[in-house]
Amino acid sequence: MITKAHINMLDTTVNLLIVWHSRTTASQQLAFSAHQGAKKVLEQLQSHTRIGVNCIPAEQATAPQLLAADAFLFCAPENLASLSGEMKAFFDQHYYALLNQINGRPYGMIISAGTDGQGAAKQVQRICTGWRLQLVQPPLIVLTGADTAESIWAPKQLSPEQLHQAEELGGVLAAQLTLALD
Repeated sequence: MITKAHINMLDTTVNLLIVWHSRTTASQQLAFSAHQGAKKVLEQLQSHTRIGVNCIPAEQATAPQLLAADAFLFCAPENLASLSGEMKAFFDQHYYALLNQINGRPYGMIISAGTDGQGAAKQVQRICTGWRLQLVQPPLIVLTGADTAESIWAPKQLSPEQLHQAEELGGVLAAQLTLALD
């Protein structure tokens, strides 16, 4: 749960940062759906002027952007029972630079995977535990059913239900940020 202690009350703008990596567009679609869900909830709650939602590729994320975020959503594919290399590189690049500077902030995660997803989810949880972030909801693991070389590398088209699940998670994080401001 987000608390006022996590938000600098002199600055009434808070930020949800969605960081994603995708090779086959599945995680990108999920990140963009979560972004839309956050924006919809903020519109419904009439809080869009007080909360910013940013969605950026992992390779473009900077330490100042991460430090400015009040909550995070990490979206990545699972490759060979682990995080994709680019998402792991994102965590490797920023882990020690941010250690003990983002403690207590909430986060969520979305993992796109062919048939499992648990390995990547556990890896993100271990990293975020080290950062002392607080998981808002259980990991959302979206399975594509890809289990052959051709289907694994093929561009993905996710179902409306899969995209809706990501939209809901983005909305939950945005709603919690709104509640923390009240």
